[in-house]
Amino acid sequence: MCSLLWSSIALCVALLLLQLGIVHPSPSHHRITRLPGQPHVQFHQFSGYVTVDDKNQRALFFYFAEAEKDALSKPLVLWLNGGPGCSSLGVGAFSENGPFRPKGEGLVRNQFSWNKEANMLYLETPIGVGFSYSTDTSSYEGVNDKITAGDNLVFLQNWFMKFPEYRNRSLFIVGESYAGHYVPQLAELMLRFNRKEKLFNLKGIALGNPVLEFATDFNSRAEFFWSHGLISDTTYKMFTSVCNYSTYVREYYNGAVSPICSSVMSQVSTETSRFVDKYDVTLDVCLSSVFSQTKVLNPQQVTETIDVCVEDETVNYLNRKDVQSALHAHLVGVQRWSACSNVLDYELRDLEIPTITVVGKLVKEGIPVLVYSGDQDSVIPLTGSRTLVHKLAKELGLNTTVPYRVWFEKQQVGGWTQVYGNILSFATIRGASHEAPFSQPERSLVLFKSFLEGGPLPQEI
Repeated sequence: MCSLLWSSIALCVALLLLQLGIVHPSPSHHRITRLPGQPHVQFHQFSGYVTVDDKNQRALFFYFAEAEKDALSKPLVLWLNGGPGCSSLGVGAFSENGPFRPKGEGLVRNQFSWNKEANMLYLETPIGVGFSYSTDTSSYEGVNDKITAGDNLVFLQNWFMKFPEYRNRSLFIVGESYAGHYVPQLAELMLRFNRKEKLFNLKGIALGNPVLEFATDFNSRAEFFWSHGLISDTTYKMFTSVCNYSTYVREYYNGAVSPICSSVMSQVSTETSRFVDKYDVTLDVCLSSVFSQTKVLNPQQVTETIDVCVEDETVNYLNRKDVQSALHAHLVGVQRWSACSNVLDYELRDLEIPTITVVGKLVKEGIPVLVYSGDQDSVIPLTGSRTLVHKLAKELGLNTTVPYRVWFEKQQVGGWTQVYGNILSFATIRGASHEAPFSQPERSLVLFKSFLEGGPLPQEI
């Protein structure tokens, strides 16, 4: 019950109006009035900075798109891209599952945007990525997984102060690639924080084509290359015996790549060709000479035609002054916004520290985990991810509750899936790239919706 003290009446009324959806408490200085070239939409958008370190003036940039409908009843999803050092704004929001895609001088609607199902929060992390910055450039040196997880935790704490209506909302964290490190480590910190103060209503995590265990993930590339006809039998044999990928990377870290490893990798590069996108071996590459010829048939929405030059268009769009002004963003210490940071000095040796063990801890704590793979990605192939999930399920004593089977998107096979103990799931997205929502947006949305609902992927046409 509200106190009858006059000082409390205003607060009680404000909370009541908030619950009824009559007022929107979110900070007006973060509200996006309209992005340049943006089609009309009914949902609210916000962006700006959240300080994570006052002393060193370190701030992370976010973009937040509320759900298209019934935002008050929809969950909150934090999306993180990988790299390490690539932007969740430019890659995630504007190239994959956000409400808009850059096209020409403006934006077109993404009809398979994930804000159809959730309130989507995109975070440019770590410091030095995209518009996120520090006035002390030494902050960009020696950044590692521990620092990143800590900053992300502080970001969420402070973001909830700006958007208190989301504090008790069901929260999911989703990410891809090196976010296979970011997401589990952040989730672990959340659970640890909750033991002192209940703040995060974490309901699950999903990891797309994630780095979970370096040797398994990266060494599965050889089989993928060979099975898809990208390398010869002879090169495959060398790639799996004389010098595998993890050996090469370790030698590279130590500053002395052996002649034999150098020779093998050179041959692999020659045979796979620089004109094949390793993140999607079936997708055409973007050639700047034909950039002007890329078209979308319907100018008001993204069609099933994949714009392979969307990254170029995103970079151009986010470097416009009017766009940066609309986003409440500015550049600090760099001349241009870039999709992946060129100022961040990340501790790449963290790549070799497995996070599949952290995933296991989360499952033990009762947090549902989905690992999904675009099946045309040769960088973090599905074979490695599937092996790691199956091994983890066995170690945890989880029985198969959904045998390996196909799932459907409309009348087509969307991919394959297997579930262990109704808490640990693996799924593929058929025909999808490393960035699955980019190349298979509709199938990715079906998978995302099922994940949020905690239900099985569609098994009937």
